[in-house]
Amino acid sequence: MKFGRLLAVFASVVLLAACASTPTPPGADASGAPTALTSTRSGKDPLNSLSVDKTLAPGAASINADQPGLDWLRGPSTDIWDRIRRGFAMQDLEGTLVDDRTQWYAQRPEYMERMVARSSRYLYHIVEELERRNMPTELALLPFVESAFNPQAQSSAKAAGMWQFIPSTGKTYNLKQNMFRDERRDVLASTDAALDYLARLYDMFGDWHLALAAYNWGEGAVSRAIARNQARGLPTDYASLTMPNETRYYVPKLQAVKNIIANPAAYGVRLPEIPDHPYFVTVTTSRDIDVTLAAKLANMSLDEFKALNPSFNRPVILGASNPQILLPFDNAERFQYNLNTYRGGLSSWTAVTVDNRERVEALAARLNVDPDTLREINSIPRGMRLKAGSTVMIPRSGHHDQDISATLADSAMLAVEPDLPDARRVVVRAGRRDTVASVARRYGVSASQVQSWNKLSGTKLVAGQSLVLMVPVRAGRGGKAARTESATDKPEVVRVSAFGKGKAEGRKRMTVEAAPRHAASKGSGASRSAAAKSAPAVKASSKGASKAAKAR
Repeated sequence: MKFGRLLAVFASVVLLAACASTPTPPGADASGAPTALTSTRSGKDPLNSLSVDKTLAPGAASINADQPGLDWLRGPSTDIWDRIRRGFAMQDLEGTLVDDRTQWYAQRPEYMERMVARSSRYLYHIVEELERRNMPTELALLPFVESAFNPQAQSSAKAAGMWQFIPSTGKTYNLKQNMFRDERRDVLASTDAALDYLARLYDMFGDWHLALAAYNWGEGAVSRAIARNQARGLPTDYASLTMPNETRYYVPKLQAVKNIIANPAAYGVRLPEIPDHPYFVTVTTSRDIDVTLAAKLANMSLDEFKALNPSFNRPVILGASNPQILLPFDNAERFQYNLNTYRGGLSSWTAVTVDNRERVEALAARLNVDPDTLREINSIPRGMRLKAGSTVMIPRSGHHDQDISATLADSAMLAVEPDLPDARRVVVRAGRRDTVASVARRYGVSASQVQSWNKLSGTKLVAGQSLVLMVPVRAGRGGKAARTESATDKPEVVRVSAFGKGKAEGRKRMTVEAAPRHAASKGSGASRSAAAKSAPAVKASSKGASKAAKAR
């Protein structure tokens, strides 16, 4: 059968060193008989240890290599759509919003086609997890609404992954977020976290429509909306609550997708058949390996490899972090064979940690590395320097040729600050007509600096949005010196006028603190630290900010 020759691969354990021999094709010995793959590397050359998970995917049935004729299809369904339909368990939502969204999707067949094509990689795993938890299979369609099934999606509110977790909610559900990995984009970890969150919300509200509203808007907001209706003697179901437009349309969108999946012919939609068996297996390796090399050894395009493994933030997969690499069946077999017959270096990168603040150019000169390479691989904007304790990736060389340690894999951080000798940190709020460019002009800095300091991708601002600026000490608004009040162990405060387009909007109070100088006096570190701690937090604001409600 199609998968018969893969059983030996999935039953394999960590490969040990073997005597050198002529490589044979995957799945066969020298005589052509099926066999488990072994290494042909010399004992003098350390083996790249690798293991393939004995299960098809988390939650799937174990493979028994001694059992002939294993049935890979689960139940009588012919494809995953049949299986999803059989698991529908939510009460249908009806109304004009549902009709509107259903027609919207049905009238965009190319958009639907792209979403469905992406979903084919992940649906089996999600449905397996839902059935294991006895949850409605409608929830397998939620990533259509959240991210169009794009695990690399990121919203303006900093929500990431196909389940769109914001950073704080991701941390609440144990999704690691560091310089090397962001598990909000990890297919397995984010799915597990999303279903945990949805199950908790259902336990809280006892209604799937309200649980979904809380997933989008936040459980606190939904609870308050319910309380308001109760106080007025009004119904408390989803359709009766007063809520933002995004949340008002959220469940109708899911119902619209459900309607189309339930009866595609009625809407002129043709769903491609997606087989009801796993798309991927999990593979582990204990050695660092470049993402590009891993894709090449698996005989996959880089885009396809990243679609299954989007959580790696850097161009290297760290063996010390026990990574789960997702690969389609045939590619997992090819990856195992190629990895253990590959004689080149597996990783081009390692990492170092700087003890003191340092300019990129100085670090590059010290390590004999191109500074532009350091900036690009570590995403360090020009005009920024490294803070003490930052970890940076560097190309491997004679003195730095080790795999990245488990400690760095879990705790590495990269922090930068403006490379300005005389500057103060200013927290301002944007006016109604402000843009990045207008704020930059007002305080004598560049628009690109404003964007990098605040991690902004666009040029538009929302009224009231907080911005952090590093303003030259002697360059206040319009190039004039800013008047400051003296302070010792707390941020200095300055009053600066903020103007709209040709019209004063009043004087606004803002916090200003001294940035560290190159020639800092002895013992000044404690006061700088205290100033930094007393600076107000910056809260991002955007059109998609309702995503942030998930943290509440």
